[in-house]
Amino acid sequence: MDDIVVVGAGQAGASLVAKLRGLGFEGKITMIGAEPSLPYQRPPLSKAYLLGDMTEERLYLRPASFYDDQNIEMRLGAPVTAIGRDAKTVTVGDDVIPYGQLAITTGSSPLRLPAQIGGDLDGVYTVRTLADVDAMAPEFVEGKRVLIVGGGYIGLEAAAVAAKRGLNVTLVEMSDRILQRVASRETSDFFRELHGLHGVHIIEGVGLSRLLGGKRVSAAMFSDGTDDTFDFVIVGVGVRPGSELAETAGLDIDNGTAVNAQGQTSDPNIWAAGDCASFPLGDTRVRLESVPHAIEQAELVAENMLGAGKTYVPRVWFWSDQYDVKLQIAGLNTGYDRVVVRDGGKARSHWYYRDGTLIAVDAMNDPRGYMIGKRMIEAGKTPDPEIVADPTSDLKSLL
Repeated sequence: MDDIVVVGAGQAGASLVAKLRGLGFEGKITMIGAEPSLPYQRPPLSKAYLLGDMTEERLYLRPASFYDDQNIEMRLGAPVTAIGRDAKTVTVGDDVIPYGQLAITTGSSPLRLPAQIGGDLDGVYTVRTLADVDAMAPEFVEGKRVLIVGGGYIGLEAAAVAAKRGLNVTLVEMSDRILQRVASRETSDFFRELHGLHGVHIIEGVGLSRLLGGKRVSAAMFSDGTDDTFDFVIVGVGVRPGSELAETAGLDIDNGTAVNAQGQTSDPNIWAAGDCASFPLGDTRVRLESVPHAIEQAELVAENMLGAGKTYVPRVWFWSDQYDVKLQIAGLNTGYDRVVVRDGGKARSHWYYRDGTLIAVDAMNDPRGYMIGKRMIEAGKTPDPEIVADPTSDLKSLL
């Protein structure tokens, strides 16, 4: 029976090894992670954990005893430096570990500001790992001035936590509007207003020219010629797929480690899942960054490593928590040409159509709208936009 090695000890890796054992695989499993911590949840890092509402132990996906009980060898704090495809080995420090099959679940890493514009100054942080958040947590002192660079979901979540902790928050987004890459203008408008009500100063259509300071950041200059002083900076300008190992090993790369519909790379003995992998979807290739996707694709890859031959069809959904608003997103809004707003007061949702077909829903404190929209998208059904827009209509009847 082939030994299985999993490189990457995040959500996808943890899901994959648990599924292998759940399916009855009795061979040796080794999971290797660059971070020293057990596999943990990342979404709460920028929310409950940063707020102090969740302990580190509660972040862990499973206790250490699970991996012991399931006879899964954990190599943590030990980055893999090379994959030897011909010999079927991975190198960790001075150790060379053989594999029969290899799974790459290396996730993604945050984009950082160039050192030339002050990105390496003390007091400049990213939000990706437990160590990142532990490092910035002492900065969250009431009255401090924080600059957040980037108006995507990570930046907005960090802004919400900072505002709730009583900091003076400025967020700068170089695009015309926050969330421009991922959401409609209607959703951008909703969250801009929400953050404004909590005192966050949002600057759109303006880039960061450079950060200023000696050893530590103290101010920022912007592309419109203005400047301001800050106590620290959080950078949330996107991520890159963790595909360096795969690329060095000569595997096909296409916006991440390229896999087929079964999760197999260009090497039949190597698989990939989660943020680091791009896969075929319809007539295009996509890479998704979400917990549900990481779990579902990793579990399917585990099945296929044991011969199931299944095709991955994602059920796309995401979420974001900001203040007292829970945003739930179903589907992919790529190429939308119409947005229908359903405004029920406290519950609100934005329904995306493309060529008359429902493709995605953004639901703000509207779990019913989210669930019904998600079910309709997965079933290939499209509701009448006029019924959707009427907040007195019964969405459930559309099913």
